[in-house]
Amino acid sequence: MAKDTLSITDNRTGKSYELPIKDGTIKTADLRQIRVDEHDFGLMGYDPAFLNTANCRSAITFIDGDKGILEYRGYPIEQLAEKASYLEVAYLLLVGELPNRKQLDDFVYTVTHHTYVHENIKSYMDGFRFNAHPMSMLAATVAALSSFYPEAKNIKDAQNRRIQQIRMVAKMPTIAAFSFRHSMGLPYIYPNNDLSFVGNFLAMIKKIGTDTYKVNPVLEHALEVLFILHADHEQNCSTTAVRLVGSSQVDPFSAIAAGITALYGPLHGGANEAVLRMLRGIGHVNKVPDFIKEVKEGEAETRLMGFGHRVYKSYDPRAKVIKRVADEVFEVTGKSPLLDIALELERIALQDDYFVKRKLYPNVDFYSGLIYEALGFPSDFFTVLFAIPRTVGWVAQWEEMVLDQEQKIARPRQIYTGAKRRDYIPFDKR
Repeated sequence: MAKDTLSITDNRTGKSYELPIKDGTIKTADLRQIRVDEHDFGLMGYDPAFLNTANCRSAITFIDGDKGILEYRGYPIEQLAEKASYLEVAYLLLVGELPNRKQLDDFVYTVTHHTYVHENIKSYMDGFRFNAHPMSMLAATVAALSSFYPEAKNIKDAQNRRIQQIRMVAKMPTIAAFSFRHSMGLPYIYPNNDLSFVGNFLAMIKKIGTDTYKVNPVLEHALEVLFILHADHEQNCSTTAVRLVGSSQVDPFSAIAAGITALYGPLHGGANEAVLRMLRGIGHVNKVPDFIKEVKEGEAETRLMGFGHRVYKSYDPRAKVIKRVADEVFEVTGKSPLLDIALELERIALQDDYFVKRKLYPNVDFYSGLIYEALGFPSDFFTVLFAIPRTVGWVAQWEEMVLDQEQKIARPRQIYTGAKRRDYIPFDKR
């Protein structure tokens, strides 16, 4: 009879072991019993970059990379992007269920009335150089919030955790907008409680010399869809950083700041900016075939950006949604000259066996940069636009980590490859 176990025979000793299998995994700590002798530490797993290691159990986001499926709490991302608002999705990620009308109204009201930041935050941000990168300002300012809300360190208090989560979601667009205004040499704009979450953010970014700012509904909807698509994405680099730092039981602001700095890296949050550089480098639709040829021949400086994904081995479901949104945006802003290059690049790549066999399909970054640029954002702000919606995913994952009884402070093992024990040598004998 089949059993949910894994039988292992250690050929060094001839001993056999039977390890339980649960949810398709074994506990690597169970490998410790496999030893050569009583002085042996025990067998470990070696998995650089956690390519095949589950660090947690999570009920937030489900991804099937082979089938191109992304779900938040069981709801397909395509349905949420089409029918839900960002704050509705935020509630879903935080609470676990979609809100009814009263629950959503109360949640929107609470978030809206926490968008203001302490006046000293402005003084703090004024200390950055005029040309400081917006992500540097964002990470540092979010970390500084723990000094404004010292009670946030009481993470065992459920009510206290919830108010910090609300603060984080609500204040992130304000801090992000302030970082943009600072980098542009413009005065800070306070939040407007009469506007939507996304509309308020756009107003804080765009408003110049007027008491009001009329938000274009098409562009507001486009950014809201992008926010929904970026709200969470399972155990990626930045989410893992939040969980690992949070495992020390630090306050959530410090943990989220770790996520922001992880997102800052070009291999994580900076990919859509790299796509734009690639498209500009190609220069014209007619040059796409030559570019494809260089990629296939392995030219050192030629890389196909925005294709392929660590998880997805088929078309990224978020990319399909973004492609439709791009059409809506360009109807308002005018078509980007880079769009034709992108479309031709995608068309050729999806028909070429070289890319199909390697399962290189467009990911979320392939079109998002084009949309951000059409909305008037500079490329160094793209990663900030990623961080704003991802904040709710980070705090949801942080909350789940805090409540997980199996979690302890993160402390990976290592395989030591350095020198064996040796004695100190005095200077005159070296």
